[in-house]
Amino acid sequence: MLVVVAVVASLGFIGWLIFRAIKQKPVRAHTVTRAVAYVAAIYTYAFFLTMDIPQLVKIVVSIVLGALLIVLAALLQRRLSGKS
Repeated sequence: MLVVVAVVASLGFIGWLIFRAIKQKPVRAHTVTRAVAYVAAIYTYAFFLTMDIPQLVKIVVSIVLGALLIVLAALLQRRLSGKS
């Protein structure tokens, strides 16, 4: 089931790129980076949930890890946008 979710996420990303190309909308670098980050997060989450750890620990660690990644992304985006 988790592999199916990861494959669907990859296909959705490819479909989104094709849709943007057909509509001739500009694809900016930060938009593609964000989409790749979403797909990578889904793959990481699918891998993490297949590990042999009690379910409560998985849930707590995934919530904390998600919060840390959000803060890290915000800090990186703030630093990168300040240099442009």
